[in-house]
Amino acid sequence: MTVYCYGSINLDHLYTLPHRLTPGETLAATAYHIELGGKGANQSVAAARAGAVVRHIGAAGPGGAQAQLAAFGVDVSGVQVVAEATGHAIILLEPGGENSIVIHPGANRSLDLTAAKEALGAAEIGDLLLIQNEVAHVAQMAEYAMGLGMEVIYSAAPFDPAAVEAVLPFTNILIMNAVEAAQLQAALGIPFEDLPVETVVVTKGAEGASWHAPGTPEIYVPAMAARVIDTTGAGDCFTGALAAALDAALWPPEAMRFAAAAAGLQVGRMGTAAAMPTRAEIDAALA
Repeated sequence: MTVYCYGSINLDHLYTLPHRLTPGETLAATAYHIELGGKGANQSVAAARAGAVVRHIGAAGPGGAQAQLAAFGVDVSGVQVVAEATGHAIILLEPGGENSIVIHPGANRSLDLTAAKEALGAAEIGDLLLIQNEVAHVAQMAEYAMGLGMEVIYSAAPFDPAAVEAVLPFTNILIMNAVEAAQLQAALGIPFEDLPVETVVVTKGAEGASWHAPGTPEIYVPAMAARVIDTTGAGDCFTGALAAALDAALWPPEAMRFAAAAAGLQVGRMGTAAAMPTRAEIDAALA
C-alpha cells in the first residue's frame, strides 16, 4: 500500500536560545541552522523512514526544496513548483527542548486543487492520506480521497475550529495534541465519543498518547523518550510513524507503541525532518 501526504513543505530556520524571550528583549542565539520542515514534509519523511512507500503532494517555490524531500526517499512527483516563495518557519528553541514557532505559508497556500487531485490518480482503495492545516483546500482533498476509498488521517494543526469542523466529515482518524483536543471540545461542545470520526488519537507529550474509538477500550501508550533535546516535529514524527505502522497492517496497540518509540527517538535529536528515525532504529528501541 501507499501513504500519500497532502501537506506543507517549509524551510525551517532554527535558533537556539539561552533562555525564553521576554517582551521587548533582544537576545543573541547560541546556534542557527536551516533544514527541511513543515508539518507535511515532516510527516512524509517520518513515514518513509519508518518503512512506508510515501508520495508527497504539495507546493514549493523556486529553489528546489522538494529535492531535499526526495533525498529522504519520498516520491515528489506530486509537488507543484509555483512562483510564490517556499514556506518557511522561524523556530526558537529554548533550554529543555521547548519551542516557539512562527510560520509563513508561502507556496503552501498557492496549491492548485485540480493538480493536487490528479496526483492521487494512482491511489488504491485502502491507501492512506495524511493531511494537516498548513495547506490550502484541505477539506476538498479529504473529501476527494475518501471518495476514492482512501483512509484519511487528519492532523488538526495548526488548530482552527472552522477548518477542523469542515474536515471532520471526511476523516477516519483525527490526531490532536491535548491542548487542541480541549479546544475542539470547547468549540463544538461535544465529547470525543460524539465526534463524526472513527478514531481520535490524542498526543500528550511526556504523558504519552491515547487512542479512542467508539465501542472499544481506550489504548494508552507511555512516552518512550530517554532524553529530550528538541521537541520540534515530535507530533509529526508520531503521526508519520503511526501512518506507516497502520499501512503495514499493525493492530492499533502495536501501531501506537511503534509511533511512541519513533517520537521518543526523534526528540532526543536536534532538528525536524533530518531527526526522524529509521525503521531499524524504531524496531531496536521497541526490542
